[in-house]
Amino acid sequence: MPFIYISTALAFIISLLGILTYRSHLISSLLCLEGIILSLFIVSALTALNIHSLLANIIPITLLVFAACEAAVGLALLISISNTYGLDYIHNLNLLQC
Repeated sequence: MPFIYISTALAFIISLLGILTYRSHLISSLLCLEGIILSLFIVSALTALNIHSLLANIIPITLLVFAACEAAVGLALLISISNTYGLDYIHNLNLLQC
C-alpha cells in the first residue's frame, strides 16, 4: 500500500478520534470535521485518478462543494452561538429551549 493511502487513512482516524474526544468546543469539532472531509477528498481524488474515467472526476468536485457549504454553515453557526451565548461550549447548549 502506498504511503499516501496510509497517511490519508491515519489523518481520517485521527480526525475521527478528535471529534469523539474533543467535543467541548464547537471550533475544535468543526476543525476535526474539516480534517475528515479533506482526507475523504484526497482518497476520492486518488481513486478518480486511478480509475481513468471522466465520470469519476465529478465525485471529488462534488465533495469539495459540499465541504465548502459545510464550512460556511459551520462558521455561521459558530458566530451565531458566540454572539448569543458568549462562548462556544457545546455542552452548555440545549436544543429543547426556545
